[in-house]
Amino acid sequence: MAGQPTKPLLHALAGEVLDLPPWWLMRQAGRYLPEYREVRAKAGDFVTLCLTPDLAAEVTLQPVRRFGMDAAILFSDILLVPRALGQRLSFENDGPKLAPISDIAGLGVADLAMLAPVGEAVLRVRRDLPEQTALIGFAGAPWTVSTYMIEGGTSRDFHRVKEVAYRDPPGFDVLIEKITAATLAFLTLQIEAGVEVVQLFDSWAGALSPGGFERWVIAPTKQLVAALKTRFPSVPIIGFPRAAGWLYERYAAETGVDAVSLDTGVPAELARDRLQSRVTVQGNLDPMMLVVGGDGMRDAVRQLRAILGRGPYIFNLGHGILPETPPHHVAELARLLREPIAG
Repeated sequence: MAGQPTKPLLHALAGEVLDLPPWWLMRQAGRYLPEYREVRAKAGDFVTLCLTPDLAAEVTLQPVRRFGMDAAILFSDILLVPRALGQRLSFENDGPKLAPISDIAGLGVADLAMLAPVGEAVLRVRRDLPEQTALIGFAGAPWTVSTYMIEGGTSRDFHRVKEVAYRDPPGFDVLIEKITAATLAFLTLQIEAGVEVVQLFDSWAGALSPGGFERWVIAPTKQLVAALKTRFPSVPIIGFPRAAGWLYERYAAETGVDAVSLDTGVPAELARDRLQSRVTVQGNLDPMMLVVGGDGMRDAVRQLRAILGRGPYIFNLGHGILPETPPHHVAELARLLREPIAG
């Protein structure tokens, strides 16, 4: 529509092929930035930072001010949903800690008042965001959120959650249904406050067998996407089923997402040949390349653009930016992404 600002990210998510790929980075607001560390110290603890709208908005905007990404991603955390469901949450040096669940059936509905500050942060970000920059909201996908709720934190082998899921699949379905309902409410809150795109992070999708992936990744994601598309048909949805391997293709075909974010292990040629005709693809520079920088990073960026840049494409990492990343390497990346593709 005439007079509306052009947002490259939204064009790419609509399936358009752009001369310069829109870009943003997962965890782009984070510890690699000294200005973030200052705000984090001021907040005192991580949950307070997420739930103080002025502070959350400030750290959301910091990387966009510094590097000019095509999108800001709202500073929040996927574990605010378990907290809203009544589970105690804290963050320690070794990561998140949640009180064990003793009674899945006894979990209630999400307390949306606990999530309201996230909507306030969205309003503040939209007020100060450049017109051409899109705002992304997000949530954890039900399977990934369930792993934290059952394991009590991050896990390497997912022993507890798999035991619960495989021993009593119908009982575990109840937990997935409760998380799905809470996630829909959380994303609805974000969209109504003003986010223009949402991403579902299924960070531990690769831990499941194909049957489990179908039941606890594809099915609830499909349900969420359908509900969101009914309520907000113009809001694109990006899915990130990390480490899904060959199941990426089923995920793209069956969930209804508009784009898939590729983890580092997905070959760019496979994404071009098997995914990009169906959905926009996003990714997938190895975050360590951004840490190391130099010719290796430059070559990897140019190769990704050469393979994926002739289809609907958003440049990103294959996972979150690492805390030890030098900010000047991100500035170099921003410069590289403004160069035309040769040939």
